[in-house]
Amino acid sequence: MPALELKRPLVVFDLETTGISISNDRIVEIACVKVLPNGEEITLVQRINPGIPIPAEVTAIHGISDADVADKPSFSEFARELAVFMQGCDFGGFNSNKFDFPMLVEEFLRAGVDFDPENRKFVDAQRIFHTMEPRNLKAAYKFYCDADLENAHSAEADTRATWEILKAQVVRYQQLENNIDFLHKFSGQSNNVDLAGRIVLNEKGQEVFNFGKHRGKLVSQVFKAEPGYYQWMMDNDFSLDTKRHLTRLKLKEKFSA
Repeated sequence: MPALELKRPLVVFDLETTGISISNDRIVEIACVKVLPNGEEITLVQRINPGIPIPAEVTAIHGISDADVADKPSFSEFARELAVFMQGCDFGGFNSNKFDFPMLVEEFLRAGVDFDPENRKFVDAQRIFHTMEPRNLKAAYKFYCDADLENAHSAEADTRATWEILKAQVVRYQQLENNIDFLHKFSGQSNNVDLAGRIVLNEKGQEVFNFGKHRGKLVSQVFKAEPGYYQWMMDNDFSLDTKRHLTRLKLKEKFSA
C-alpha cells in the first residue's frame, strides 16, 4: 500500500470524553498517531482527569471510569506538552471535523494554552467514508481493511483503525488525490469559520450564520438589524471557539463602520 503523500506531519487522533457537549463535557483520553512525511509513526496516548464525573452510561461505552483517571493529569497540566506534539501538523480523524477537533480546541482555550487551528488541514475519514460508503467506524474498518475492529471505543484502537481506513480509502478511490490539501477540501472543513460550523463562508467568501432563524444571513447584516443577537450568543451554550470568532467579527464590524 503506497504511503499517503504528506507535506508536513499528520496527527491522526481520537478522543474519549465525558459526553457529547463540546462546551460542557471534557476529554478523558486522547490517542494520537503522528505520521511524519518520511512515513515514521509516533504514538502518544494519554488519559486525562476531566475534573467532573464520568457518567456511568458513558463509562459503559468506552470503559473509562472515574477511578481510572483519578491520578491522571488534568488537561491544563498536559496541554502544553500536547500543543508541542501537534505543532506544525495537519489533522486526521473519524467524525473529527464535527466533534473531536472542536472539543480539542475548546480544551486548549479553557487551559489558556495557545493552539492556533488556522492554516491547518483537516481530513475526516468519516466524511470520505459516508460520501463513498455510508456506514460507521466498525463497518468502515471491515469494509476497507477486511478485518474486525477489536476493542472498539478504545481511543488507541479507534485511532489505529482510522489511520488504516484513511490509507485504504486513498488506494481504493481513484478520484481521491493522494495529498492532504485535496483530502482537506473533500472532507468538507474548508468553508467553516468556526470549528463547530455555526458560522460558514458562503459562495462569495462572506461569513454567514449556519443555524437557527438567521441561517444563511450575513453575520454583518444580523449585527446591524438585531444588535442584541451577539450578546445572546455570548450568553448561551456555544463553544468558546465560536464565541471567539463571533467577537472577532463583531470587532471587525465595529471598526469598519
